[in-house]
Amino acid sequence: MSPRLGPINRVVRPALVDAVPRDHRQGDGEFQRRRVVAAITLVVGATLLAFSLATAPGSSAFYPLTFSVAAVWVVGGLLSGPLHLGYRRAGASPRRPVLTPVVLGILAGATFIVGALIVREIGPLRDFVAHVLAHARKGNLTLVAGVTLLNGVGEEVFFRGALFAAIGRNHAVPISTAIYALVTVATGNPMLVFAAVVMGALFALQRRATGGILAPLLTHLVWSMIMLLALPPLFS
Repeated sequence: MSPRLGPINRVVRPALVDAVPRDHRQGDGEFQRRRVVAAITLVVGATLLAFSLATAPGSSAFYPLTFSVAAVWVVGGLLSGPLHLGYRRAGASPRRPVLTPVVLGILAGATFIVGALIVREIGPLRDFVAHVLAHARKGNLTLVAGVTLLNGVGEEVFFRGALFAAIGRNHAVPISTAIYALVTVATGNPMLVFAAVVMGALFALQRRATGGILAPLLTHLVWSMIMLLALPPLFS
C-alpha cells in the first residue's frame, strides 16, 4: 500500500470494510418473527412508495402518502425486533460514528452532482430526474424537505436495521441492497433505481462495518438534503 494512501485507508476501512465486534444474535423464534414482519413491511411500503411518486407534482396527496411510507418503514422496523446504533473503534473506547458518515454523505452528494451535469445532457435520463425533482419545484420545499428526512430515517430503520438483521450473517450487504433496489423499481424510475443500488450498497457497507444504523442514517440524510437542494437548479 502506498504511504500516501495510509490516512485514507485508516478512515475507509473502519467506515466501510472492517466490521466491529458485536453480538446481536437472536433465538430462532425471534429471528423468524423478524423475517415475517420484514416481509409484510416490504409489501406495504413498496405499494405506498409507488402511489406516492405517481402523484402529480404539487398534488396535496403527495405529502400524506410519503409520510405514510416513512411511517411504514419506521413502524415495521421497530416491530421487527431490537435495533442497534452501532459504533466505531476509537482507541480503547468505542464511540458512535458521526463525523465520518457526515463526510461520506457530502462526498456522495458531490459525486452525484457531477453525475447530474452529465445526465442533464441526455434527454431520456434528464426527464426521469426532472420528474422526481418536480415535486420539490412545484411543491412546498419545507414540506418536501421534511418528508425527505423522515423517509431517510425510515429507510435506514427498516432496510439497514430490520431487513439487514432478518437476512442473517451471510451476504447481507448484496441481498439487502438488491431488495432496496427492487422496492425502488415500484416507482418506475430507473434513475431512482440506480441511486438505490449505489447508495444502498454504501449504506449496507456502513451497517456491516459499524454494526448499527446510525452511520448509514447520517450519510443518507446529508446526501438526501444535498440532492434536494442542489439538483433542482441544475434541471430547471
